[in-house]
Amino acid sequence: MDFNHTEDRRMISDSLRRYLSEQYDNEFRNKIAYEAPFHAPDKWSELAELGILGALVSEDQGGFGGQGFDIAVVFEELGRGLCAEPMLGNLLALRLYAAFGQSDRVDAIIAGTERAALAIFETDAFVALDEITMTADGDTLSGRKSVVYGGNSADHILVAAKTAAGTYGLYEVAASDAEVLGYAMIDGGGAAEIVLDKTPAKLIAEDAEDAINAALDAGRLALCAEAVGVMDYLRDIVKDYLMQRQQFGRPIAMFQALQHRLVDFSIEIEQARSIVILAASKLEAEDRALHIARAKNLIGRAGKLVAEEAIQMHGGIGMTWEYAPSHYAKRLTMIDAQLGDTEDQLRTVMDLMAA
Repeated sequence: MDFNHTEDRRMISDSLRRYLSEQYDNEFRNKIAYEAPFHAPDKWSELAELGILGALVSEDQGGFGGQGFDIAVVFEELGRGLCAEPMLGNLLALRLYAAFGQSDRVDAIIAGTERAALAIFETDAFVALDEITMTADGDTLSGRKSVVYGGNSADHILVAAKTAAGTYGLYEVAASDAEVLGYAMIDGGGAAEIVLDKTPAKLIAEDAEDAINAALDAGRLALCAEAVGVMDYLRDIVKDYLMQRQQFGRPIAMFQALQHRLVDFSIEIEQARSIVILAASKLEAEDRALHIARAKNLIGRAGKLVAEEAIQMHGGIGMTWEYAPSHYAKRLTMIDAQLGDTEDQLRTVMDLMAA
């Protein structure tokens, strides 16, 4: 099997890596990631101009990519650059708008003139769609949605709610009509609580369960690829640090114990990369959910190890705000929690295997 990317994907990867290294360094990122709007709107527009958003949906839906490998290429570079832009929330919304033929919204998001987010989780329903309690009342919605990624800066919010018929419908709400309580996540970047009180809502699809689950799996794949980019960066910076730090008159990279630890977590990264490649190849397959859950479970475990080892091998400096590894390690921890953590994914694998 040929694991090399196509020329188009290499171009996207190279241009995105170059852009983030030049325009989105650690100091800039931390300056904007923790203060409203928790990202840089001008950088979002520039990413759209680079065509990054267009890579997330297929050509017949208005983009030029949309396959698992397109998503993986984009998010791996976003992870390497520790980008705080609301890409995950817009990916979820884009996939759903595209699935239901909302071409005007797709075109606007790809162009960077609008942003959107998917509101699905509730206080007691963080992972499973069948735990949702919000029910539509005609053409209005009432209730609260929690941890809406990118919801703080979205123009439109897609809301998953039960219809009168008992199906899981998809509704669109204008952000200006809702109460949006934005905040920075623990690792930077924005999310929001969305409060609806008889808020006008447009029905996009009366039965959107399959499409929502497919979009969430695309989001999980994106997070897995992002984690690989984060881990790659941490490996590189740890190697550089071990070569520069001197003890007893020689670089600490010469100590065999540290060499073994670096090899161990390098192996974990390559295993993570391999399972992301497999998951990306299965995004449109019937057994998509099983492969995505397996990948995110392994990514969660590998990410924990890599984050801990990177901090420990740096010593005290690895915990400081000014030094990038602390923020990358924090991001790895957050990735595990998003869209279902290691334990949630293990339960999913067990359920699917038993079915």
